[in-house]
Amino acid sequence: MTRFGLGYIGVGLMGGPMTKRLAGLGWQIRSYDIVPERGNAKSIAEAVDGAEVVVLNLPTNEAVESVLGELLQAMRAPQLLVDFSTIPVDACRRHASRLLEKTGCRWVDAPVSGGPPAAAEGKLTVMAGGDEADLARIAPLMRDVAGRCTRMGPVGAGLAAKMINQLIVGIGHAMLGEAVGLCEKAGIDTARIPECLGGGYADSNVMKAYWPRMVERDFAPRGYVRQLLKDLEMVNAWAKGVGASTPMLEQALQAYRELKKRGHSELDTSSVVKLYLD
Repeated sequence: MTRFGLGYIGVGLMGGPMTKRLAGLGWQIRSYDIVPERGNAKSIAEAVDGAEVVVLNLPTNEAVESVLGELLQAMRAPQLLVDFSTIPVDACRRHASRLLEKTGCRWVDAPVSGGPPAAAEGKLTVMAGGDEADLARIAPLMRDVAGRCTRMGPVGAGLAAKMINQLIVGIGHAMLGEAVGLCEKAGIDTARIPECLGGGYADSNVMKAYWPRMVERDFAPRGYVRQLLKDLEMVNAWAKGVGASTPMLEQALQAYRELKKRGHSELDTSSVVKLYLD
């Protein structure tokens, strides 16, 4: 299998385990992060120099926009940009048009689901948007980072699918927190609920991953409250823009806004259970 050179920007909670895995598989990676010790390149320009594919894995659209300003000077066709970040759909399309116009380089949006453990194991779920030829070109990369990679359509379509993912996940977390609180107040053996409900309609990957953390009060961040809140605000704005009704999202947003207000932004999203234990 052909492994090409990567210029990787953003080596944090998700980018860290992903680059470690890729390097172990033989990928040649020059990485850059605003925390210098995370990367092996001194600048964005150095990271992307000579890379066939430039990868972004950044926490906000503002970070993507800032990096893009430098990439417009550093990238040239036939380099390809793959963005694993979760950013607004319209912003992605603007960035892609700008990159193509200024450099001749194309853009693939490839937001992910699965968190740091899946990134470390190469089992991420990737929702991709971009030209079919570009997805074929990065197929070797996707085989090493993803358990599933689905092209949803042109640029921006992957992020549209990620908005749906975050809607389901965000509401699901808040619902699980409420259910854990109810169990504990009712005197039920809360820790056994996943076993009891396993295989039924209430079973899910979210249940398996987050219920035990809530019961154990394990709030070490696999995904930050601030990050999910950012994503849910993004989904909310997108839903309003297309005229969709999302009353359950409004309830989940209230919960995560309250967590932020209480100073819990840096905790894992499982900490939403705190709202139901008082």
